[in-house]
Parts: sequence; C-alpha cells; structure tokens
Amino acid sequence: MDFLQRRVVQEDAVQYKLFLTQTAGSTVQHTEEQLSRLVEEILAKIAPLSMQYIWQNEPFNIKYCPEKAGVPAHIGGVTQFGDNVEDEWFIVYLLKQITEAFPALAARVEDTDGEFLLIEAADHLPKWLDPDTSENRIFIYRGALHLLPCPSRSIPTGIPKDVVPSVQQALALLSAQPEACRASPKITSVLDKRLDGYPAKIGASQHRAHCFVPAGVAMVLAQRPDLVAPAVSAFYLRDPVDLQACRNFKNFPPETRVLTSVMFTRCLYAQLLQQQFVPDRRSGFTMPARSDPRYKAHELGMKLAHGFEILCAKCRLPLSDGDSSVSCNPQWKGFLQSLKSNGYFREEIEGSARFRQLMTSAENFFQQSVASKSGDTSPGEEVLQLLSSCGPIDVEELRKREAQLPQEDSDNWLNVTAQDLERMLEERSGYGPKPTTAKCPEPTETETAGSTETGNRNEEEEAGYSLLGVSQKMTRFLNAKSSYLGAELPWNHSCNNPFDYDMPTLIKEMERILVTSEEETLDSDDLCEDEWEGVEDEEDEDIEEGPSGHAEMDGMEALDTLKGYMDQMDRELMNTHIGQSFNQATSASAQAHATEGLPSSAASDEDAEELRPLDVDLNLVTNLVESLSCQEGLAGPASNLLQSLGVHLPPNSDRS
Repeated sequence: MDFLQRRVVQEDAVQYKLFLTQTAGSTVQHTEEQLSRLVEEILAKIAPLSMQYIWQNEPFNIKYCPEKAGVPAHIGGVTQFGDNVEDEWFIVYLLKQITEAFPALAARVEDTDGEFLLIEAADHLPKWLDPDTSENRIFIYRGALHLLPCPSRSIPTGIPKDVVPSVQQALALLSAQPEACRASPKITSVLDKRLDGYPAKIGASQHRAHCFVPAGVAMVLAQRPDLVAPAVSAFYLRDPVDLQACRNFKNFPPETRVLTSVMFTRCLYAQLLQQQFVPDRRSGFTMPARSDPRYKAHELGMKLAHGFEILCAKCRLPLSDGDSSVSCNPQWKGFLQSLKSNGYFREEIEGSARFRQLMTSAENFFQQSVASKSGDTSPGEEVLQLLSSCGPIDVEELRKREAQLPQEDSDNWLNVTAQDLERMLEERSGYGPKPTTAKCPEPTETETAGSTETGNRNEEEEAGYSLLGVSQKMTRFLNAKSSYLGAELPWNHSCNNPFDYDMPTLIKEMERILVTSEEETLDSDDLCEDEWEGVEDEEDEDIEEGPSGHAEMDGMEALDTLKGYMDQMDRELMNTHIGQSFNQATSASAQAHATEGLPSSAASDEDAEELRPLDVDLNLVTNLVESLSCQEGLAGPASNLLQSLGVHLPPNSDRS
C-alpha cells in the first residue's frame, strides 16, 4: 500500500480497534447494538485493572465506531501515552485480556511507527513480511498474536504478499483458520516476554512519595489519585504565560500546606524531581535549606502545587453538580449493571463503607474513561468541581494524619550505574554474557594436541568466550548470503546446534557449481525459484546423458585454472611489503600444505618458506583484538560487529 495513502496515527499515541470476526447476516442496527453492549461489558471487565493504573496523558477508552472508508463497524479508541511508553504496552496487555474474554472479537493496534508489535519481534519475522506487506495482517485474537500467512508450498493457506487484504477478508480468514494464522512460537515468546509481569507490574511501575502540598491538593488527590498525571504534565510543560497564574495562588494557598502521601508512576516522579525550578517570591512558597531532611518533600509539593494551579487557570468555571454527576450519563446504568454481573462489589452490602469506596472508584473510572471522552471536561475543570463539591477543608485534621502516612518508596532506581546500563542493554538486545555464547563444538584429539594449547583453551572457556569461536562466527558471517537489503547476521545460529542438511543434495549442488557449461549463461540471481529448479533439472539430465568422466575432467580443469591464478598472484605480492602485516602459519602441517601438489624441485625449504600460507584465523582475531583495544571500551565497529554475531568479549585486563 502506498505510504501516502496510509492512515497516520498522531504522535506518541496508540490506536486500537476491536472487530467482530463474524458479522454475516447481521443488519447495521443489530451490529451497532451488539458492539455498544460489548463496550459496557469490556469496560466492566477491565475496570479492576484500570482503576489502579495511573495514565501518563490519556486513559484507555473505547467507543462504538460506525463503518467508514471500507473499515467495518468496530469498537475503537486512541490513547496518547506521551513520554511513558509503558502505557502503550499495558494497552496491549488489556487487548489480550479482552480478546481472551470475548472470543468473538479480534483486535488491531498500531502507533506512530506502525505495527510496533512486529518491530518488537523483528528478529523472528518471516522474510516476506515488511511494512509494505503487513497492512491488515496483524491481529490479537483469543489472547494471542495472529499473522495472516503468505501462501507457500508447505502452507497453501493465506493471502499473497503483494495483495493488501481488506479488513473483511482478513477477519474471514482469521475466523476460518485461526491455527494457520497463529504467529510462530518465537514471535509469541518475544511479546510474552515484553508483557511479562502484568498485572503485578502495575504496582512495580509506581512510586509513593511524601509531599508538602496545599490542603486543596491533598483533598483532590485523595479522591482522584489519577489527577496527579495532568498536574505533573502541566508543570513539566509550563511556559512563562502559565507561570503568571502562579504569582498568586488563588485556588491552592501555600499557607495551608500539609504532608501527604502521593502515588506517582516512575515516569511522572522522575519528570517532577529532575526539573530545576525556583518559585516566584510573590507565590508565598518558602523552601527550607537543602540539608533539611524534608527538603525533597517540600520541593515535590511545591512543584505539584504549581501544576494544579496551572491546570485550574487554563479551564472555564466549574459546571454545576447536576451536570457533572455520572448518574446523568446514559451509559452509566449499563456500565454499573455490568460491574454487578462481574462481581465487582464482592457481595458487599449496599451502603457499607467498603461498598461506598468501590462505588467511588467505579465513578472515578467511568468519569475518566467514558464521560471525559463524551464531553469536553478538562482535568482543570474536574479539579475545580472537586474543590467546589467538598466544602470547607479541615486543615488541622489533615495535619493530624501526617503521623499515619504510609512509608515512602526508595528512589534508588533513579541511579543507574554503567554496569546496570550495560546489563539492561544486553537483556534488551538478547546478547547477554552467557557462558555458551561464543563456545564451539568440542575439539578433536588433533586440535587439542599440546598441553599448552589445551590449557589456554580451558582458560578461555572459563572466561566465557573462545577465540576460536570468534574466528568461526566471523567465518560464518562472511560466508552468509546477502542482498541489496544488507547482510543477514547469523547471530541466532549456535555452534552447539549446527544446521541440518541433506548430504546427497549437498553433493549435487557442489557438482553443479564445479561443472561449467558453455551453453548456460544465465546468472542464478536472474531466475526465480521455479525457473531455477527447471535449470537444475536440465543440468542433471545433461550430466546423466553425457560421458561419465566429462564432469570430473571439467572440475579438475577449473581447479587447476584457479590454482594457477592464485600462484601467480602470490608471486606478484611477494615483491611487495604487504605480507609483513600478516601472521603466517609456522606449523609443519602448514608447510606441508604449502608444498602439497608442487613439483619436487619446488618443494625445497626455501620455496616452502616463501609460499607459506597465511594463518587467516590468527590474523582475523589479532585485528579484531587490536580494533577493540583502540576503542578503549567505547562503541565501535569491532564491538558492534561482534555483538551482532552474539559474541561477548570481556573487558581488556591487560592495559600494557
């Protein structure tokens, strides 16, 4: 599909759609009623998870979307996650839970980058799949990722890669053959690893801190903890015009400050803490000395109060209580009924303290996820509504509760050492320092001859790497195939798990390479797969019909010609100094190899010394080590290449 014709998602936002997999025979009205009912049931299903989550900018929200521009009617929504990308992955987790609880639905999700689920699993995607061929092919269905396949000889099911399926075609194939469309285990495992830890991860991504805030802020956060996010964002994105409202705090006077416990996400806490800010002298905020144990609480509270004041200064006057009540929303009744049917109130007696607490949480969630999207209520207006509805605030009562506040969390996670950063990068890239990363198959008796050589190899293996393994991985990389798209890195091929091959096929291919036919002038790159198989069949027939010794003679002539070229090139290079920059083989076997096949008159010691072959592995490892030493621990071509091959070398301990 042409790039200019694609639907563009707004920046730092994630868009999600839930489709009915089977709508055949349903009228437009029936489909709308079914989807509208599912909206209420879905919100009630995810309410226990979403209520405890603090969103960076916007919450997960869904609504009925009618058919438009070839896209069938569906349930959809857009969430702007801002600087906290974890919101985006939490939405993916919610979509997995929704499609698992409602098997009739299939979800699609994308952000500014497009199919970000495929980006996460880029190392394990089939070769035919790219941004141009992935349109309408990626779905979350029944709690798992599904990828509409491309037809092949082994799997005839699918849609050709050069065809962009419509949403209806994709859903029909998905519902008819879900197992054939299921993503491979490698792709699934990568996504499962990214979502590992939910829903317990929600608490781990939050941070509780003590803050000295005006009493009004403490009261607002006690009822709506999620409003801390827009307040932090307002302070973080402030401008000189916003700060004019903070010269005189009309809504949150600083003289009413109390110590309270505030729940942030780690992203919000870091944004608030790392901002350098000095309050206006006219604001009334006085700060203690930096050596004071409560300086951090005063600083956080001062910044948070500025954020709330900026929010209120940007909005209109608060609406009346009758207009702002969630009970006036026509969707509230259905949402409340779905909560009761899902056991949300846990058989609590209506009117009890616990029931009222659950009801307040449900109203806040509905106000945040549904009512705020159906109306034009801004966070500042919600703050003013809470201030006007609570009545006078008992500041002394709030100060008495300071001694009962829960303990705040440690913020040591903000301090990341170089070792921590390296470990996180290794975990993220999948190239961790595993003991078997660069090890190779067990050497034979010939290879391990000599106690000194064996001892050195054992020391290398104990250190978690092998110089022989580095050489062999580089050799596999150089021998790997490449195209105009770039080289394919064989990092996922382990030495302990060599590839399987068919010996007769290998011999047949080697014979085809060695045999040169005067009639054949086509290059293999000019043929498609089917045409190349036809050429192979013709060559096989020619070989079988020709004389028995013809192929063997042609192969020997080709080898003799190549050997002649190599010998001539070696003699020309002998007159230069280029050979002095390489290490040459010195073993008896290497000298025997140098003189092998030469006339007896040319096999003298002097000629063997002159034509002694290079030790390619030794030169390769030597140059890599020298390049790594020149990098002095920083990023460079040698370290980047080795890491892409899955080779992890330890730091240089010899500084000489």
